[in-house]
Amino acid sequence: MKKLITMEEAVLKVKDGMQIMIGGFLAAGTPNSMVKALVESGVKDLTIVCNDTAFADKGLGMLIANKQVRKVITSHIGTNKATIEQYNNKEIEVEFVPQGTLAERIRCGGSGLGGVLTPTGVGTVAQEGKQVINLDGKDYLLEKALRADVALIGASITDEEGNLYYKGTTQNFNPLMAMAADLVIVEAKEIVKTGKIEIECVHTQAIFVDHVVKP
Repeated sequence: MKKLITMEEAVLKVKDGMQIMIGGFLAAGTPNSMVKALVESGVKDLTIVCNDTAFADKGLGMLIANKQVRKVITSHIGTNKATIEQYNNKEIEVEFVPQGTLAERIRCGGSGLGGVLTPTGVGTVAQEGKQVINLDGKDYLLEKALRADVALIGASITDEEGNLYYKGTTQNFNPLMAMAADLVIVEAKEIVKTGKIEIECVHTQAIFVDHVVKP
C-alpha cells in the first residue's frame, strides 16, 4: 500500500507554525493516536481548525493543554478547561465561528470557492471586521473560505487506495476537511483490500488522501 506510512513519518510532516485541520466532534472521529504522537513530538505554534477543542485530557484538546497551540478557529471551547483558562489569560487566540458557518467555510476551501454569504451573525459581534453584502434587500456576512497546510482525519475503514468510510457520527467534519488541505493524513482503525468498501459507502474518495496511518 503506497500511501501507508508510520506514525513517526506522519508526525514529521507537521511543522511548527502550521495551520492544521483536525476532524471529529468531542474526540469522536478524531485521529486520537496522531494527536497523542503530536503531543509527544513537541511541535508548537499551531493554528488548529476544529469543530470544538474537546477536553484537556482527550482528543485535540491535549495539544492545547500542552500549550502547543497558538490559535484555534472553532465553534466552541466550553468542554475544555485548558482552552478557557488560556483564552482568559490571553495565552491563546480563539476565533469563534458558528458551527454551520465553520462547516461552510471549510467546504468552500475544499471546493475552490472564495467564501459563503450568510445572515448568521449580522448585527452581532460576529460582524466586526467582516464585509457586509446586501443581496435583494437583505444583509449577509461574507465568510471567507478556510484551508489548511495539513488535515488530520480519523476514519473507521480505509481500503488500500485510501477510500474512506466513517462509522456513524465519526464523520463529523472529516469529509469536508479532507478536501480542504494541501496534505491529508488519515488515521484508520482498519485497512481492507480495495473493493471491500461498497462504492455507495465511500465518504471520502482516495484522490483526496495523501497518507494513511494505522495506529
